[in-house]
Amino acid sequence: MLKEVEGFIFKETPYGETSKIISVFTKEYGLISIMCKGAKSIKSKDRALTLRFTYAKFNIYYKENKLSLFKSADIIRPLKNINSDIILISYLSYLVDLTTQVLKQSNDETIYEDFINTVLKLEDGLDPLVLMNILELKFLDYLGVGINLNECIICGSKTNIATIDGDKGGYICLNCLTDERIVAKKVIQMLRMYYYVNIKSISKLDIDEDTKNEINFFLDMYYERYTGLYLKSKDFLKNLASL
Repeated sequence: MLKEVEGFIFKETPYGETSKIISVFTKEYGLISIMCKGAKSIKSKDRALTLRFTYAKFNIYYKENKLSLFKSADIIRPLKNINSDIILISYLSYLVDLTTQVLKQSNDETIYEDFINTVLKLEDGLDPLVLMNILELKFLDYLGVGINLNECIICGSKTNIATIDGDKGGYICLNCLTDERIVAKKVIQMLRMYYYVNIKSISKLDIDEDTKNEINFFLDMYYERYTGLYLKSKDFLKNLASL
């Protein structure tokens, strides 16, 4: 049956001499595979419509749990800014890899909305590090290792929060503080904002470098300690940042 789905191409895989299979994260069906006959050919009108990182409406012959068949597509928004910037491409590559792992754990429809809205904000020129961290924080719940942002991770106190610690796994109050890295109160406040903000509603991100870096440091440590994920695309991003 011919269906129209909204989606974002995560991956292209060559198939034969002229065809390819695309992996598309769709709003309606989650992550699906679509056969695109002849689309690998240089002369094909479908070649540009089936490239990685394409955000479009796809007309497909949908087959549940099987390989669907591509008919046509209409671009929703060309991602010209992202595709012309190696740094933004690197951020998007990591977000695609991370989302792929998240989808192995959950098919919650919010995952699609958060991912697409993050991509569109990247295209609009908002801070890629902050956007990445916001999505990383929101995705922890789906990975089964969500952060408790309401109380001390050790004693449960809701007052006198002194810092956050990625290895311990959350907030630490003054009474439980030992040798943990102390962060500014703004970092603790902004971490909560990251978690609760509606990505679609973000119009600007005016956050100082120290706060951004502290939150990124915390999330890096937390992901390493609790998720078990190792993504080469994240290592590449870290290497870019160190240049």
